[in-house]
Amino acid sequence: MAATIPFPNRGFLAILAVAALLSMMSHRAPAQVTVDLSIKRNLYVAYEPLLATVRVSNLSGDRLLLADVEGKKWFGFQIETLDGRPIPPTDPNYEIDPIEVGSGESITRTVNLTQLYPLSDFGSYRVRASVYAAELGGYFSSPPLTVEITEGRLIWQQTVGVPGMGGGPGASRVISLLSHRMPERTDLYLRIEDRSSGVVYCTHRLGDYIAFGKPEVMLDTGNTIHVLQNNIPRQFIYSKVGLDGKILDRVSYNSQKERPQLVRARDGSVGVLGGIPFDPRATPTPGTIPKLSERPVPLPTATPTPAPASKATGKPTPKPKITPKPTPNPVTRLETD
Repeated sequence: MAATIPFPNRGFLAILAVAALLSMMSHRAPAQVTVDLSIKRNLYVAYEPLLATVRVSNLSGDRLLLADVEGKKWFGFQIETLDGRPIPPTDPNYEIDPIEVGSGESITRTVNLTQLYPLSDFGSYRVRASVYAAELGGYFSSPPLTVEITEGRLIWQQTVGVPGMGGGPGASRVISLLSHRMPERTDLYLRIEDRSSGVVYCTHRLGDYIAFGKPEVMLDTGNTIHVLQNNIPRQFIYSKVGLDGKILDRVSYNSQKERPQLVRARDGSVGVLGGIPFDPRATPTPGTIPKLSERPVPLPTATPTPAPASKATGKPTPKPKITPKPTPNPVTRLETD
């Protein structure tokens, strides 16, 4: 009896098609188009915006029209796991408007890969940017970059209702504060998600925070989130975020005299008490160097008077040596808490 060979399913055929496309892209045409990819970091928290900046330069010597042709996307990314498993885009039928690039000119695009590719699984991914130029008959790709997706450490979490939704489906949100240890700092993240529908509204990086100073979190009557974190010694960051993930306010505070803290008013609103608000992006006023004409005139110095000569030798009389009296050892007082 002959063995039955199972026919591959559509998912398997899709993987083969992507693999064939990647193989085609690996045989790049001569470098008449250069593609450069830059990503600020190589370590990200799951669902955090992963911004990739791509610079495309036309070195062909002629104007170049970049457009989709016969199902081939002129602009895209090749993303795969370190073991070679390709990650297809969430929407393979995405469309990008064509663009014309002059000879010697460059274009730059910044794309949030988190919105285009399913990169929520923890692990490392290899990323390339690719451009297809139909007039040159080939793909042009950037050198690969590696990014790692991890999860932060949960330090606070609360499930709240959404005002005005009547307790129906999708009427709750899970709010989480996560800390993420980087090589030189610790970052604080805020995530808002609807677990019933699987929708993540945001994973905001709120900034650095001092790990031994636990951030303050309060919810007002509308369940708007208020977070106050100590980012560096004597400085704090206040963030106000809605349940839809929109950042409503961001203020930095200086605590030279009084430490800021979150307080709740009688009407249920939440605000910051204490500290001095400031703009961390403001350029400090440079100090002025005084001109030579503005410098003070030095005070005259007294001319030393020679010592009287000795009648016997005719030489100046030496000054008597003075031996200082010993000073008793100071008593050190130990301060106790």
